[in-house]
Amino acid sequence: MGQHERLRDYRGKRRFDRTREPEGRQAPSGEESRFVVQIHDASTLHFDFRLQVDDVLKSWAVPKGPSADPQDKRLAMPTEDHPLEYEEFEGVIQEGEYGGGTVIVWDHGTYEPLSHDRKGRPVDFEESLAHGHATFRLNGSKLHGEYALTRFRGGKGDGEGEAWLLVKASGGRARGHGTPDPRRARSARTGRTLAQVAADDREE
Repeated sequence: MGQHERLRDYRGKRRFDRTREPEGRQAPSGEESRFVVQIHDASTLHFDFRLQVDDVLKSWAVPKGPSADPQDKRLAMPTEDHPLEYEEFEGVIQEGEYGGGTVIVWDHGTYEPLSHDRKGRPVDFEESLAHGHATFRLNGSKLHGEYALTRFRGGKGDGEGEAWLLVKASGGRARGHGTPDPRRARSARTGRTLAQVAADDREE
């Protein structure tokens, strides 16, 4: 499946003459896979967790945000694939548009796929997601270490009715930040809070 097909849902939900979100033109993927965690003050305040898989960002809405505590099992609800350029998106989506509200980039960086089969052989990361369990190591400005995404409900491959858990692996030295107060959290790109991004947008 090409990027155009992968982004069909994303583009179908947005009017790009009214939103500053990237339309999703072909972008270089680079040698290392990327990830981004955005805080999104929409109809509900939540975190969006996105992993680059091939030429798109696979995305999950995480209401309470990722945690560095292995005891925290965070609900993650799959959303539509996003374009790679979305890693850099920070700003205000106009009220009345899909996802209307303020977005900041809380963390971003690279990740290393770690999924293996029972014999210890590496498994393609997209394949491991399709089977409902994928492990990876994050190297961000705030999040570090091994995490896993595990599907516990649904599984038809279309995202409908699916629910996942995002969990930090136990063991090793604890690194990274706990989940921040999203209202006080600052962007990893610009150092701004949600309120500051919204205020700057009104001044433009």
